[in-house]
Amino acid sequence: MPAKHAAIVGAGIAGLTAALALARRGISSEIFEQAPELTEVGAGLQISPNASRILAELGVLARLTDAWLEPDSIQLISGTSLRLLAAVPAGSFARARWGAPYGVLHRSTLQQTLLDAVANEPLCQMHLGAQIKGRPLSDRQADLLIGADGVWSQVRESIEGSPSPRFSGNIAYRFTVDAANAPAFLERTSVSAILGPSAHLVCYPLREANRFNMVAITAGNAASHDWTNQPTEAQRQQLLSRFSRWHPAIVELFAKTGDVTFWPLYETTNGRWHDGHNCVLIGDAAHAMMPFAAQGAAMAIEDAYELALFAPSHPVAEALRLFEAHRTPRIARLRQRGAFNQFAYHARGPMRIGRDIVLALRPPQSLAADLDWIYGYRAGT
Repeated sequence: MPAKHAAIVGAGIAGLTAALALARRGISSEIFEQAPELTEVGAGLQISPNASRILAELGVLARLTDAWLEPDSIQLISGTSLRLLAAVPAGSFARARWGAPYGVLHRSTLQQTLLDAVANEPLCQMHLGAQIKGRPLSDRQADLLIGADGVWSQVRESIEGSPSPRFSGNIAYRFTVDAANAPAFLERTSVSAILGPSAHLVCYPLREANRFNMVAITAGNAASHDWTNQPTEAQRQQLLSRFSRWHPAIVELFAKTGDVTFWPLYETTNGRWHDGHNCVLIGDAAHAMMPFAAQGAAMAIEDAYELALFAPSHPVAEALRLFEAHRTPRIARLRQRGAFNQFAYHARGPMRIGRDIVLALRPPQSLAADLDWIYGYRAGT
């Protein structure tokens, strides 16, 4: 029989979206979250049209658009000269081309909006401080178990042949800059990816905080998998050395920055997402990937929404098989795109020069067309 009640492990973006999407199809759920309260973690993120379209369907987009910024463009900038290499138009262009908006905001803003929607949904029930080991128990037997518990998923351990986490070899350093005192090279109405040898710096204007969220990604050593790691002096010097040959304005910005956090970037190997019966993984638990395509949150949202489309129409085991078969080709293609972007963003020497020439020759419409298969994706169709 199709699922009637689901147990969802994890109250992040994937788990909360899944609860709302299931409720839209008459399936009740209980969400089990090990944290005693949901606090602000993470950094800025991009909500591209393929994800915002789903959030609109679930009735939460209007609250986000009141808080987020719809950037005029996504810019690619040289880290050595600060010269604009290329720009993909966004703003009204995104709404017209892809049929939904593109916005940037803090992760906690999205999570809180989803949480409020779940709290107002009678078919959803939240359990905070739930210590989950493997499969959770509910006061009402769940016929579908969804592991939405991230790259370090505990639910995943119960699925034979499931993915496993591995260190990518890259570290993300995060800090914020007050918008009023931000250097002139930070574009106030656009997302900027500043590209340099073996590293890049992403700059998100966060309208709700009146700050810029800055994330520098470069090679590094594995450390505790925590969003709030404070770098040692040696690690901080390593960060400065990675950017020492960049434009002086960026070097000065790093030197003045005091409060920096960092986290190692893990991804998952390929593997099974479901156990053949009633347990399935979504989001980072199934396919944590590098952030070079800026689609981690969007893929979690797509997973949750499309799982809810299969769930009421098929017996549980069949629904999970169809869901995985449907989603894995898109995830594989996005992994390939992320690997290509990493190569291009971190290019050195002659490859960097060639990259800059190619980007300069491409018109904005051509760059936008490359994103049609990502941003124009309509989940469930």
